[in-house]
Order: sequence, then C-alpha cells, then structure tokens
Amino acid sequence: MSFFSKKPSKKATRLFFATDLHGSERTFRKFINAGKFYEVNVIVMGGDIQGKLMIPIIKESNGHHRATLQGRVEHLATEEDLKLLMGRLDTLGFYYKVMEADEFRALQSDSKSVNALFNELAKQKLTSWVDLAEERLSGTGIKCFVTGGNDDEWEVLNVMKREDAKSFFAVENEMVMVDDVHSMISVGISTPTPWNTPRETTEEELGNMIEEMAKKVPDMQKAIFNFHDPPVDSSLDTCPKLDWTKDPPEQIVEGGQVVLFGAGSRSVREAIEKYQPMLGLHGHIHESQSVAKLGRTTCINPGSEYAEGILRGCIVTFIDGEVQGYQMTSG
Repeated sequence: MSFFSKKPSKKATRLFFATDLHGSERTFRKFINAGKFYEVNVIVMGGDIQGKLMIPIIKESNGHHRATLQGRVEHLATEEDLKLLMGRLDTLGFYYKVMEADEFRALQSDSKSVNALFNELAKQKLTSWVDLAEERLSGTGIKCFVTGGNDDEWEVLNVMKREDAKSFFAVENEMVMVDDVHSMISVGISTPTPWNTPRETTEEELGNMIEEMAKKVPDMQKAIFNFHDPPVDSSLDTCPKLDWTKDPPEQIVEGGQVVLFGAGSRSVREAIEKYQPMLGLHGHIHESQSVAKLGRTTCINPGSEYAEGILRGCIVTFIDGEVQGYQMTSG
C-alpha cells in the first residue's frame, strides 16, 4: 500500500487599504485598529496624511478663548468648551495652537512663520501617530505600510522613517514585500491639480518615476502598485470638472448639471496596462469610491470621508498572485 502526502495549501494574505486621512485623529486611530478588527495581515495607508488647515486659538484677557472655524467665530468660555473644540479640530484634521493675541498678530504679518508653525504641528501629529502605531501593533504580527500623497510635504513625511521600526514602515519610492511572495511599490506624487499642492509633477515625469520603481519588482504577477493618483478614466477618478482660472477654482456647470470627468493619471493607467500587476491601490479622488479591472489588474479606490471621522477602506484577499476577493468597508 502506498501513501501520498497532501501538499499544504498556500495561505492567503488579507490586506486592508485606506487613504486620504488628511490629519484626522479619529480616522487614523480607526485605521490602526482596523488590522485586528478585520483580522488582516497587512494594513496600507495610501497618502495625503497631513491636515490642510491650522486654526489659532486665541487667549482673551478675561480667561476665555476664541477661534474662527469654517467662517464662524467660536467663543469658548470654559475649559470644557475648549476641549470640545479641540476634539472637533482633531476629527476634521485641522492643526491648532493656543496662543496669546500678540503672537497671533505677529503671525498674521509673517507668512514664513505661519508655514513653519504649520509644518511643525504636522510633524508633531505624525510623530505621535507613528508612536501610536508602534504601540498598538506591537506583537500582533500586522505590518503597516504608509506612503505620502500630493498634499504632504517631504519635510513632514520624513518624520515617519525610523531605523528601529518594527510595525510602521514608510515606503514611498521603495519596493517592499508585504508577505513572502507579494511585493509592493509606492508612488505618492500626483499630476497637477487646481490647488497647486506641495507634491505635483508632469505626466511625463510621473511616468518616469513609475518606470524606475517597476524595475525593482521581482514578479509583476505578484505585485501591488500603491500609487496615490488613480488611473485616468477608470471610474476611480470621476469628479467635478473645475475652472482653474477662478480663485478658488469653481465647478463647471452645463445645462444646469455639474460636468464630471476623469481626473486621474494617464501615466498610471499606461503603467498598469503595460505591467498588469495583481493589484492597484489608489486614492486622491475622495468622492470616487470604486473598483475597476484593467486587464488582469484589480484597481481600488476606497474613497474618503475623513472630516466626518469615518474610515472608508477595502479588505483585499489574495494568494499566489491572484485576487480572491475584496470588500469595501465603512465605519
């Protein structure tokens, strides 16, 4: 009698992807907790980590505080009022600093000091996030990979890199292995936007960046392209068309309807069509939650509702170069 041993089946990897958190404390904490909650092996944050605004909170002579938020002056008579405002600002992803009236007046007349303070507050926030991630993920075996986006300053992103990192890894412009066989390359820079954000470049230059990164991929069949910019005209990039000549840019309306178009990148689409990686992870266009197939590549944009403290994401299960399934999440 002969016996045949059954080969052990290959183990699937479960990955959770979210993007465009824009400084929201509540949303980031949900992201870090998502690894355990969804029972995944890997969590990936796809860019636009920084907040967009800084709110001065001004001390008044009577011991009260005031702040202007979204065009409205908030008068804060008690410490509880102050704490509630800070909580709202944390959720919105806005930075803030309590300051005396004379410091506020000095800042108003010095744009360089405003930018320096903004970046310092952003670095402090991001540093605290890295600390939190290392603490929460310690001992779980969950890897966290993070890249920047077009709204993020290099100066701020640099605080994410730590030689002693055990769980939280900054991976922009790098090739990393998300498990034993599947690799991921990450590019956070985008093509031009109406907002003139810190990290934008031409389609040609973005294409060159992607080509350089692609050279590092050991096996395209088992590769993930983590590119902040989505592929153009893919359903992952549909948004209102804007008139760039206005300040601020305005939506273009024709026949009473907002004109929609694909705001993604031609270079990203061409790279996906050329190399046909297993998976494409994208963001940038918050309102365009979608999944699309470009050839064999499953491309995902989970969308973003960071300002409401809602974490939108997607769980992707894959094994041996094949996506087995995906599920959009919101919570």
